[in-house]
Amino acid sequence: MIHIAETVGVGSVENFVSDQERDQLRELMTTFLTTEVHDHFGQHRTKSIHEIPGHTADQAMAVYEPAGRVEVTTIPPQAEQLLQEAFDRARPALSRVMPSITTCRPWTYVEYGPDQHITSHLDGIAPDPLAWPRQIAGISVVITEAEAGGAFYVESTSSNQLWHPRPDHDRELEGYAQGMWLARDGADHSAEWFTHMPRTRWSVRPAPGAALLYGSQLTHGTEPVLRGRAAKFISWLIAEKEG
Repeated sequence: MIHIAETVGVGSVENFVSDQERDQLRELMTTFLTTEVHDHFGQHRTKSIHEIPGHTADQAMAVYEPAGRVEVTTIPPQAEQLLQEAFDRARPALSRVMPSITTCRPWTYVEYGPDQHITSHLDGIAPDPLAWPRQIAGISVVITEAEAGGAFYVESTSSNQLWHPRPDHDRELEGYAQGMWLARDGADHSAEWFTHMPRTRWSVRPAPGAALLYGSQLTHGTEPVLRGRAAKFISWLIAEKEG
């Protein structure tokens, strides 16, 4: 049963990848991202992992990444295998804080240069949170730190604006623990209600190679990079229907 605490929680797995694995991942992406390829996934990119109903891809990117970023959704197979093996090693630690997680989705590589960042938003459990699979949390692994800026943050809130009214009957929320709450759609900077909703920001700069976990119903984003470049791999941890 999925508990709300999993979807609004935070956690970390130190040494998710070793220094040697981190160097290997960096080398794999450096080889993959030649200058021409780098531009294709950066300033000339026309697609995004972020979508906003009623908006084009360009409009969604302007909301989520107003200064752009590099985004590679299909990474080299060696990098994917290395990160999935790291996930398998981390399963015991993950299950203590987010026991519903069964699988890690394919990994995405992202990179931020000066002034680039991701604005505050929720990932959400699923377009239809009553369907399967269900997204429990995001995961982020820093490979290269920015020289300054670029901190990751989450934002907590006690505002009722974020949540749908709870249904009268818990049977309507199959697979969720009793008392589950579901966040409203459109929790990003395209929605006036979200931008004006009071929030408290918690920032962190994890050690390179550590994995950060952030619940799918928890607001998160990154501060603008001030100097240098930040590179990381991100994915989503999901729960599949039993049986």
